Amino acid sequence: MKRTITYLILLTVIMTNAQNVFFEPFKTTHGAVPFDRITIDSYEPAILRGIKLHDEEVEAIAGNAAAPTFENTIVALERSGSDLTRVLGVFYPMLSACADDSLIALSNRMTPLLDEHSNRVNLNERLWQRVKAVHDSFDPSRHDAEDARLLEIVYESFVRGGANLPAADKEKYRNLSQRLTALTLQFDQNTLKETARYELWLTRDDLDGLPESAVEAAQVAASEKGREGEYLVTLQAPSYMAFMKYSSRRDLREKLYRMYNTQCTSGEYSNLEIMRDIANTRLEMARLLGYKTFADYQLDNKMAHDPATVWAMLNRLKDAYGPAQRRDMDALNAYASKLEGRDFTIMPWDYSYYSNKMKDELYSINDELLRPYFELETVTRGVFGLATRLYGLHFTENHDAQVFNPEVKVYDVTDDAGKFVGMLYTDFFPRDTKQSGAWMTNFREQYIDATGNDVRPIVTLTMNFTRPTATKPSLLTYGEVETFLHEFGHGLHSLLSQCKYQSLSGTNVARDFVEMPSQFNENYLRQREFLDGFARHYITGEPIPQELIDKIQASSRYGAAYGCMRQLGFGFIDMTWHTITEPVSGDPFAFEYNAMKPVEVFAPVDGCIMSPQFGHIFSGGYAAGYYGYKWAEVLDADAFSLFEENGLFDTATAKSFRDNILSRGNTEPAMRLYKRFRGREPKIDALLRRDGITK
Repeated sequence: MKRTITYLILLTVIMTNAQNVFFEPFKTTHGAVPFDRITIDSYEPAILRGIKLHDEEVEAIAGNAAAPTFENTIVALERSGSDLTRVLGVFYPMLSACADDSLIALSNRMTPLLDEHSNRVNLNERLWQRVKAVHDSFDPSRHDAEDARLLEIVYESFVRGGANLPAADKEKYRNLSQRLTALTLQFDQNTLKETARYELWLTRDDLDGLPESAVEAAQVAASEKGREGEYLVTLQAPSYMAFMKYSSRRDLREKLYRMYNTQCTSGEYSNLEIMRDIANTRLEMARLLGYKTFADYQLDNKMAHDPATVWAMLNRLKDAYGPAQRRDMDALNAYASKLEGRDFTIMPWDYSYYSNKMKDELYSINDELLRPYFELETVTRGVFGLATRLYGLHFTENHDAQVFNPEVKVYDVTDDAGKFVGMLYTDFFPRDTKQSGAWMTNFREQYIDATGNDVRPIVTLTMNFTRPTATKPSLLTYGEVETFLHEFGHGLHSLLSQCKYQSLSGTNVARDFVEMPSQFNENYLRQREFLDGFARHYITGEPIPQELIDKIQASSRYGAAYGCMRQLGFGFIDMTWHTITEPVSGDPFAFEYNAMKPVEVFAPVDGCIMSPQFGHIFSGGYAAGYYGYKWAEVLDADAFSLFEENGLFDTATAKSFRDNILSRGNTEPAMRLYKRFRGREPKIDALLRRDGITK
């Protein structure tokens, strides 16, 4: 009761804040986010107000005296909560990209309230009865396919959210849901803080083997900490990966590896107990809903549909790639032994170093040879140019739109006819308050509003690329360019959306389908016709030599078996955590080691573990879904093979991909959309050929 009174008093106070920019639709060109008018104090009043208004809208729908219809119940529910959606559309991206202590503290306060609100909607009995009545009496002949799909998704979400449970079980579900929210939030914040905490300080004598770009980056990182004359390597991707790939100091590679792989295993940021609690809570929720495991629950509405299908795919890939991976590792051990002049066994902290050297010797190609041709500005033009050639999109920098960080750039996206398609924000470089990795999200998603207006999406791409230095612009590695293409693929999935309902638009698709458009884009980086269009030396302006393109293509299969087995390892960890049938209480290290054993490349390293920092599955939405990367890889290789048959930039094939995949969101089941594009169900053959496993 005390908490409720405090909440109401606070709400009364904040409702007087008429100047809050979130209290009404943004009055900016294209509805761009007015970041210049947003402060940390803007969020809490707007979230609380949004919750209150949405509660009122839901109550009005649930209490409507008129008989339930598709329009007054399903569509009304779909369009409710716009005020809350507006503020959360900014709050959540900022929580990933600019999470200082004050924003994290705010998230800790708001997350339980948002979870309670979500449960109030999902467990509203009167609302559920109206949704059920519409579902049971629905006449498809009076509605289009998108209406039917929306009803299916809404009905399913209520059932999966506990609406069909008895009253006592609903309360239990509500408590479990709140507990899970708190646990995943804590897991996420621990990983963010722990990653920022780890630092490897070096002197000039410790830099042997590092290329100039990595040395400069380490020098800049140290300088930003006020320590001139020193060098700093962190666990952020560009810093960590460069050191592991190039440093000839095996002792320091091992030290950095152990730092990385012991994150969140001890101290105030330990996730060991939290991750077990997350897995056990998910199991309890799934059982409450009638499922054997959380994976059974999670996969029920995905393309794969059930754990048996996922395990079958993972094991089929294991059997296909395992022999090649073992042959490759034997060759790498022999290479390292020859290089070192003694019997040598590759350890996990050695793989990138020796693999890179062997690749360089076999193909005379490495990241440092390619970096000068991948200057960030020209890469950006090239990546955008891919969308121009395939889909007729054009990107014009918008210098007037407000940004949340001075390094962010904004682009207006239009089509060949000059029609506005959406806005795209790019945020490229690491910050202490920014999560590691790369992702795409929306400030606003596409939908048709009540007046028939097509509300276009506002998309943001967030990466952690190599920063420019005092002497060089940002020069990307091949892998960073690939990451850019990947996230841009997600962005196109959102930008090209043509859906009626926001909850079905863009990337709101099955988790094991969402990676397909992004991974599809990566295929172009190996294509001469694409590279010729933008890869130019940042000093001379000379195009990338044909010799280097030939080497990119020749080396594209190098390490494919290792890469596949590594990804399968993550999938095995994920599925093992989420197919438990009894609560886990034992040693988490042994649990993970046993999960990885069928696909392990290296024997376990004492004290090292992946799970406590595995945000994708414990806090990032990929629980019992990490297999989706490999699932989508089968799809993307199969889809791209059609472009290889018809022409990499074939207009008709690109139009079909756009019309049947990129624009349709979740308006139809993913497999149906894919079959319409490809003419059949996907086959694994193209992936095996691409990776050189078969001919």
